[in-house]
Amino acid sequence: MLLKGAMVRSSKIHRQRQTKIVATLGPATSTKEMIRALFEAGVDIFRLNFSHGTSHDHRERMRIIREIEKELKRPIAVLADLQGPKLRIGTFAKGPIKLDIKQSFRLDLDNKPGDQNRVYLPHPEIFSALVPDAELLLDDGKVKLRVVKCGADFADTIVVTGHELSDRKGVNVPDLVLPLSPLTNKDRADLEVALSIGADWIALSFVQRAEDIQEAQKLIKKRAAILAKIEKPAAVRNLLPILELADGVMVARGDLGVEMPPENVPRTQKMIVREARRLGKPVIIATQMLESMITNATPTRAEASDVATAIYDGVDAIMLSAESASGQYPIEAVKMMDRIARHTQEDPTYHTGLLSQHPDLLHTTADAITAAAHQVAETIDAAAIITYTTSGSTTLRAARERPEVPLLCLTSKLETARRLVLSFGVHSVHTADIHDFNEMVQKATQIIVRDGIASSGQRVVITAGVPFGSPGNTNVLRIATIENATDLPQLALNE
Repeated sequence: MLLKGAMVRSSKIHRQRQTKIVATLGPATSTKEMIRALFEAGVDIFRLNFSHGTSHDHRERMRIIREIEKELKRPIAVLADLQGPKLRIGTFAKGPIKLDIKQSFRLDLDNKPGDQNRVYLPHPEIFSALVPDAELLLDDGKVKLRVVKCGADFADTIVVTGHELSDRKGVNVPDLVLPLSPLTNKDRADLEVALSIGADWIALSFVQRAEDIQEAQKLIKKRAAILAKIEKPAAVRNLLPILELADGVMVARGDLGVEMPPENVPRTQKMIVREARRLGKPVIIATQMLESMITNATPTRAEASDVATAIYDGVDAIMLSAESASGQYPIEAVKMMDRIARHTQEDPTYHTGLLSQHPDLLHTTADAITAAAHQVAETIDAAAIITYTTSGSTTLRAARERPEVPLLCLTSKLETARRLVLSFGVHSVHTADIHDFNEMVQKATQIIVRDGIASSGQRVVITAGVPFGSPGNTNVLRIATIENATDLPQLALNE
């Protein structure tokens, strides 16, 4: 499918920021009017949260997104977020109980309702992994237990942090790798739905090790890109092998903040962002970014600072969850994120900070050309860097440099155009195949004027791989001047 049309007003949607915005769709944002309003307010990627809603809900939202994409003639990325295993205790015979510090409490495989002394834990995988002195966290960490004795069907514990405990609260085991697949039967069914409706990215929950990514790869078969959600300490310990296999990463701070001390989350977030950028993998910061805007029209100052900190770190994208899915002010939340991003990136120290964190280059022609394009663009005050790509690797290398100017990406593959929407600073355009460099220059200069990124007299830096269509073969750099933009031949840009 090609996005038809040329030289239309709606095609000029170009964000005046480099950090992208992900918004979750839900009950508050399921109509075409709301989804279009979110996009026009600044959303680049829509998240379908498979922890909620039915397959019909997700199919309908995707149908609407693709309609809007055709109308606006702009690639829109869709992220399908799988639920992953949910570990929960059973029920209590007489309602909620109160656990006190230093009292004994047993978890077991007996499915009878619990009481003050024990409760059912229907997860033999947890018991098989437990060892004495391991910690268990219940109800998002409100209750902390330390294992004293354990076996194949029980764990005797001491309460370290007491609190009221009610039916079916969640269980976290922060210190151990559990023998669990990240893909439950529900996730496998949801994955097939996500792939059948054309999701561009699949977010994989409960990732603990690189083998989890490999398991997903076998099912996805390159039909979508894989985003590893880092929400467990085990994933942090195995970060590099996970990053090497995944196509991108999400810092899921909600669960991560339950399973590790809160004071460790900021430095862990920065480390993940740094390593993802080093490997050229897109990274999203998620959870509680503007949470107060679920019920308030403005965020707290601390939330605004949190969003800005992620942007200063050079993340590819920042995400809204309940703020846009079920909140009272979804449009306002998106506009607020957009304003914070634009104002942060206007800070003179912003790009200086990104340059100070520049990752080392690989000793390859592609890396040399891409780094040179960044330097040349800065030296000649270019309006943009233009890349032509089929697989996306050329553009991802350019985004890894975190240039000050926009990155115009031309690609003949619609799925590549959509996936690259997630990447830092990328203005993605789906266009017909290009056969030689002169054709690319001509088409690129018209598109960049059409989309309001540059104008006559400005210069652009262009990189590509020659021969065209060879993935990862970035080997050409050229400087072009846009001359008489209004007189450029009217190419059928997307046909």
